[in-house]
Amino acid sequence: MKSEVWTRLSEMRDAPALMEIDRLVWDERNTPAGRLVWNSREQFLQSCPPGSQIVAGIGGRICGYIGFKPPTPLPSNSHVLDLNIAIHPECHRMGIGRALMEALLALAAQQGVRKLSLRVLASNPGAVAFYESCGFMEQGRLVDEFFMDGQYVDDILMWRKV
Repeated sequence: MKSEVWTRLSEMRDAPALMEIDRLVWDERNTPAGRLVWNSREQFLQSCPPGSQIVAGIGGRICGYIGFKPPTPLPSNSHVLDLNIAIHPECHRMGIGRALMEALLALAAQQGVRKLSLRVLASNPGAVAFYESCGFMEQGRLVDEFFMDGQYVDDILMWRKV
């Protein structure tokens, strides 16, 4: 029996769970910034205010999120949302990522967004394959953009229409 995945906009009370997901997910293998550890709940909430993410869970547990924001404050760029997504390591292959992407597509369409964009490292082929399965295409590549773990890594820019 498959567990039911729910989604909703993030709320202030989600901060501890989302901070923990960030701590577990973001590290030297998948982001050039390295390990992400928030210094405080306030710092997290300032960077990721309630409603700036869609959270997904099973039962009472938050299993992942998809963050979204316009790439710039320019009105001429407001039809685009930049994304970042993280799934708790214990919740992979449970439909969380797909549920988050579907929820974001619905919200983006509701808000008149026309384009979704994201960046992913070429050294993360699982993420690239997931994004492609969600309809994202490569729109550019910054070759040898980062030097990580002794090798140069391309930064892939991906997009899809809403």
